[in-house]
This record gives sequence, structure tokens and C-alpha cells, in this order.
Amino acid sequence: MSQREWIEKDFYKELGVSSNASADEIKKAYRKLARDLHPDANPGDTKAEERFKSVSEAHAVLSDPAKRKEYDEARRLFASGGFGQGGGGFNPGAGGFGQGGFDINDLFGGGGAAAGDGGLGDIFGGLFNRGAGGGGGGATRTTNRPRRGSDVETETTLEFREATLGVTVPLRLTSPSPCTTCHGSGAKPGTSPRVCPRCNGTGIVSRNQGAFGFSEPCDDCRGTGSIIDSPCEVCHGNGVTNRTRTITVRVPAGVSDGQKIRLAGQGEAGLRGAPSGDLFVTVRVRPDKVFGRNGDDLTLVVPVSYGELVLGTTVSVPTLEGRVGVKIPAGTADGRILRVRGRGVPKRAGGAGDLLVTVKVAVPQKLDDPATEALKTYLEAEKASGFDPRAGWAGA
Repeated sequence: MSQREWIEKDFYKELGVSSNASADEIKKAYRKLARDLHPDANPGDTKAEERFKSVSEAHAVLSDPAKRKEYDEARRLFASGGFGQGGGGFNPGAGGFGQGGFDINDLFGGGGAAAGDGGLGDIFGGLFNRGAGGGGGGATRTTNRPRRGSDVETETTLEFREATLGVTVPLRLTSPSPCTTCHGSGAKPGTSPRVCPRCNGTGIVSRNQGAFGFSEPCDDCRGTGSIIDSPCEVCHGNGVTNRTRTITVRVPAGVSDGQKIRLAGQGEAGLRGAPSGDLFVTVRVRPDKVFGRNGDDLTLVVPVSYGELVLGTTVSVPTLEGRVGVKIPAGTADGRILRVRGRGVPKRAGGAGDLLVTVKVAVPQKLDDPATEALKTYLEAEKASGFDPRAGWAGA
């Protein structure tokens, strides 16, 4: 995809958000579309696969603040006629870029932003170089030099105990990856790219026009600084192909819901052998039927009888890796929290949080006659002892 096509694409429309959408709105829209369009959810659906690629491309640009700013500025300039589209911008017919016409694709270098090229930021940095006598040297940046790939985001959902104890999970990803045939070089196996003789590997050529030195991408190498005489038949010289791969992710113990794990070098492949971006895995944790979590502490509610609270007892409660006995002192109030040290969530620095056990009285719905009579006898004895549960109560 050429830079012109890149600018003319409406990435905001691809994600269904406005051009002033926040980073969170962009992320939320991408996640929903990625889940709906992922190849695993739509096997054999080529249209869904193409939409998935387009959505991923849009997110790669709009989720990166620098790329998004560059994209927005380029689109504004393009829409206002800044590249000879009319409307008072740079007009090649009026000599703004020299005589003989001007091809906008030559300016942009023909490389797609999603493929990892430099975008407009590189061109603007060296478009005009003021020099004595119009020498115009000093352009050192290239428009399509090998560049690090974009970061990629995905999600995985874990059970509560998997997240707290740690687990290793496989992830299937469909994204641009280094071509396995040419190993990212773009050249046919057994051959190598050569330095462009016209620009000496800089990717930029300069020419004088009046008092200015005008720099533009080299036509011979399309701004890459190198020439591939025998392109790889699989990736057609890009060094990157879309492929589905499975990677193993080790989720550390104690990870919480919404936490991100970074895997260096597992993101989108860089162009022509440049380093790959990173992969960020957002962990989603399913609630547990027994445990809750408060930071590094586990929470647990255990039902007890009234008699157990009054007389005291020891109850067996579950932990992440077994069971433990918890002593309930005589006279414990309903709702009291008992702390068991070191039986909570493992900490990254070592050790673990605590297990917080809340005791909750379970009231029987029906008693047999002997139990009912015994309870009546107890209530009479309770009154005789002078105990009043509502003594000091504001509503008394």
C-alpha cells in the first residue's frame, strides 16, 4: 500500500469512532471488533479476515500517539491541497516542486505505514534544507528505511486460581510476522539486498532549486536505501507476511484482572529485518465461586451456626492449595473477619498475602421439636441471666 493510499484510508471509520475519540474509546472499539472478526471465530470467512486485517492496521496507527499525530497531520495537509490537490497548497504546476510535474507517490516513497515505513514525519524532517548557494545537503533521514514493527495487543481469559497461582497458556495470533523464507530480508534465499548506488544507501536524493536544496525519496530504491534484485517469492520483497502462529505465554502468579503482560519482540514484524514490536497481553480473570480478592489478600465467607459463635469452635476452610483450620473464639460476633497469615495471593517479591475469613451466621429455616424446645429453654435462661441483645441500641 502506498503512502497516498495510507493517507486516504479512514482509520477512524474502520474502527467506528470519531476523529477526536480518546485512546480508551479507540481501544474499546478495537477489542470488540477484533473479537468479532478474529479468524478463529470466523473459520473460512475471507471477508471477516480482511476486515480483521484492516481493523488491526487502523488500531496499529491510532493506538500509537506519535503515529496518530503524524496520520492526522498528513490527512489535514492532503485534504487542504498541501500536495498539489488545489486550494493554495504546494502546487507543482506553479513551480512549487520544480517543473515537469510531480507524482505524489514519489514524494511518499510508496511504502505503506502499516508495513513499517517512516511515514510523513521522515519526509517533513528533510523536505527543505536551506544551504548556502542552494547546496541543500544534510538530509540523513530516509522515508522507508528498515523500521521497528508496531506493538500488538491481545487478551486472554483465565480462571481465578490460574491467575493467582500462575499458569502457562498458548495464544494464537494472526499478525504481520517476519517472512520465514527470507528471514525478513526481503531477498530470495541465497541472495542479499545491495546498497543503492544512486543514493549511497541514504534513501534520499537532493537537487538544487534557487536558494533551497530539495530532498526527495530515491526513485531507484523507493527510499529504502537498498535494492533487491531477486525479491523473495513469498513476501515479494517486503520481508513480512501475515501468518497465524501460536506462542506460549507464562502468566506470573498473582496477576490481577486487567493487568498487561509485555512480551518483547512478539509484536508486528519490522520492515526488511528491523526489530519486531512488542506484544501486550491483557489478562481477564473470571470470578471465583468461593474466593474474592482484595489486593494480595484472599477473601472468604464461611457459614457458621449461632452456637459455634457463642461457644467457639475450629472450622476447616479452603485455601488456594488445600485446606486450613481456623479457630473461632467463643463469643465471636457475626460478620467478624478472622485473618490467616500467608494464605493469600502470592507476591512477586516473595511471600503471600493473607486469607480473610468472614464468619456469617446461618439461620435454620425449620427445627424439629426437640431442637425447638431446647432453643426455648435457652432463651428463657438468656433472659434470666440479664442478657439483652438490644441494650444500648439507638432504636430501643
